[in-house]
Amino acid sequence: MAATVPGRSSSGINAVRPGRTRMLNYDVGLVVAISAVVLFGLVMVYSASVALADGPRFEFGRQYFLIRHTVFLTAGLLIGAFVFSLSMATWQRLAMPLFLGALGLLVIVLIPGIGREVNGAYRWLPLGFGINLQPSEVMKFAAVVYAADYTVRKQEHMQTFFKGFLPLAFAMGAAGVLLLLEPDLGAFVVIVAIMMGIMFLGGVSGRLFGGLTVLMVSVFLLLIWTSPWRRARLFAYLDPWHEDYVLGKGYQLSHSLIALGRGEWTGVGLGGSVEKLHYLPEAHTDFILAVIGEELGFVGVLCVMLVFAFIVRRAFEIGRQAIAMDRTFSGLIAMGVALWIGVQCFIHMGVCLGLLPTKGLTLPLVSYGGSGLIANLCAVGLLLRVDFENRVLMRGGRP
Repeated sequence: MAATVPGRSSSGINAVRPGRTRMLNYDVGLVVAISAVVLFGLVMVYSASVALADGPRFEFGRQYFLIRHTVFLTAGLLIGAFVFSLSMATWQRLAMPLFLGALGLLVIVLIPGIGREVNGAYRWLPLGFGINLQPSEVMKFAAVVYAADYTVRKQEHMQTFFKGFLPLAFAMGAAGVLLLLEPDLGAFVVIVAIMMGIMFLGGVSGRLFGGLTVLMVSVFLLLIWTSPWRRARLFAYLDPWHEDYVLGKGYQLSHSLIALGRGEWTGVGLGGSVEKLHYLPEAHTDFILAVIGEELGFVGVLCVMLVFAFIVRRAFEIGRQAIAMDRTFSGLIAMGVALWIGVQCFIHMGVCLGLLPTKGLTLPLVSYGGSGLIANLCAVGLLLRVDFENRVLMRGGRP
């Protein structure tokens, strides 16, 4: 339903005439941008996986990954709609149980015989029918909700160490330790960034935040230096063409750069990638931007970056709007979603472009992956719910 209220037109608000404004229940630009990214992901997952699905590793039909991605997308839309249907007050009440449940899943996945082991890592819980749940994706969603709720509940103590800062830092540390035991350094970085970002936006003491930042950077560097295979990845990132790395730790990065180089300005054409033909590993997941660059060129990659930049900017704007209306929890949720999408996009793109060491993270809403796609759509559901409640309040209603 729509109502007429005075005011200026803005994103998602259509001006009828000067002094009269018709407000919609959703942000048209944001919904269009997210829909475009999701549909683009369907196309690129099919393009990047068409040779892989029909190859010797899987021996399925050419549409195998497309069909699975479509199923996950449908499930994600349904679950995301359910997330949207719950009020932000309900989500605030669910924050603690949700976070504890996510921690429980991170513990369960480490139990031998329950968690699925792939290349020495325990990151998946088999659910049957060829479907696996990745608990780290559940934790990303839970981290946004819990950190926002905690910051609001402890608002008057956020400048203090013991009553405000330490409990949230402890919760973040507990999740981080479990993620590192899998191990999943990529998810660890994203979740720490989400919780630290919400902590900062929620008004934590600058001195405490600075100290935590120095500590986390030190821990991150220590994790790299004390792990021989992580250290080798770092050296391979610095020189992926070195003869010691080009066929080993630098193989993915070197072929990602080859793909991007072949694409030049406008690409070789949709479906024309050579690197996806069993040269570039994980072309449909962790390196899908490289396939986009090869097939659609610099122009295609730039368009993807601009659309994601728009989504992140609108999420921050929705969050600021909610906080301005004294809805701090909702505002921090929207900003947490912005941090989640923004940080993960930055890492994925940085890895594919050779700006960051190789780390397995998908491109949100685009890459193939059941748990990741569903979690992303749940985050979108939260964001749209915040925007919806903002608009209801601006019309004088109650969310």
